[in-house]
Amino acid sequence: MIPTAEPAQGNHRATYREVLAEPRFRLLFSTRAVAITAGSLRITTFSVLVFATTGSALLSALAFGIGFLPQLFGSLADRLPPRALIAGGYALECAAALLLALVRMPIAASLGVMALVALATPVFGGASSRLVAQWLKGDAYVLGRSLNNIASSGAQLFGLALGGAVVAVLGPHRALAVSAALYLGCALAIRIRLPRLELREFRGTPGSARGGGGAVRASLHGAGLLLRGHTVRRLMLAQWLPPAFVAGAEGLIVAYAGGRHFAPGRYAVLMGCPPVGMLVGDLLVGRLLRPPTRERLVAPLIALTGLPLVGFVTEPGVGVSSCLLLLCGFGLAYGLGLQRPFLDALPPDGQGQAFGLLGSGSMTLQGVGPASFGSVAAGIGTGGAIALAGGAAVLTAGWILTWHPPIPTPL
Repeated sequence: MIPTAEPAQGNHRATYREVLAEPRFRLLFSTRAVAITAGSLRITTFSVLVFATTGSALLSALAFGIGFLPQLFGSLADRLPPRALIAGGYALECAAALLLALVRMPIAASLGVMALVALATPVFGGASSRLVAQWLKGDAYVLGRSLNNIASSGAQLFGLALGGAVVAVLGPHRALAVSAALYLGCALAIRIRLPRLELREFRGTPGSARGGGGAVRASLHGAGLLLRGHTVRRLMLAQWLPPAFVAGAEGLIVAYAGGRHFAPGRYAVLMGCPPVGMLVGDLLVGRLLRPPTRERLVAPLIALTGLPLVGFVTEPGVGVSSCLLLLCGFGLAYGLGLQRPFLDALPPDGQGQAFGLLGSGSMTLQGVGPASFGSVAAGIGTGGAIALAGGAAVLTAGWILTWHPPIPTPL
């Protein structure tokens, strides 16, 4: 059974103004928005570059999803100071984008660079999420995650628009250099403006990350302990699976647009639709609905991520495809209904590890999704593969309906 929040938290609905009043959260929020813009610019530019070079739907999907690979060092989010981790993460992303921009490498080598960077990315995300969970309490934490989702959607849109403009004017390699500059700005902002926190303050409980065996062994041990818990395990799966299926569909958009001979640039319109839908969904679900209502709508919203994608089996044109992808993105607001139960289920001395594991699992499956459905597209076409991804999301919604109770209402 999913644990519930305390009664006072269950009835309190926070506001975005209350969340943004926390200056440290504003810093993480703003740098995250810029970093996602840079990431959207980098991934989209790279995916287009690969498809233009190879004409392969599979390789194009791999280029889109290669940044979503797992890492083994989630426990570092509880073992190292957060400022160094977060700033170091942005610096690493900057170096990777700069390498892709300046060094002309074979496609396989470029994919390898993206994959290596992705190995460590969830560590930095886990540190950031741990700070947000520590600074924001109750429904304020849920709205903080909502704001991060809104930033993600808006930044993806801006990254797509910026990518189209920069690629048209400067070419793909210089567009990657712009991405590197944005990452560098984020790293400097965190290094200069985020207070230096003592490790014991960040962990919350002294000695929570002690133990021998090295970072990898400690991370695997901690991940095993977390996943043995039935509640934590299924809440993680619920947050991993639908985005993985959506990523599988998104990874095929460039190839779908090319195969349907859409006008140049239409792929950017289609890729921008899921983040627009997600932005609207997070605003409406996060701002207008009370916490118990959000939690009851988890399964219906997951179904909404999948059902529109099933419509791609008919291989619709740009207009209908855009509407379907908008609805799909709106359904991703389901995640807001899982934030509070997930946080309540975590042990207080391992939240950084848990958030790192949540990020690494999500990135793993969002990397597997494009690769898997890209392979399927080679046999049944991109429209059929996108529809199959949608059907898998609908099945996930059905699985969540078997939870008893699905998401309990706070007393």
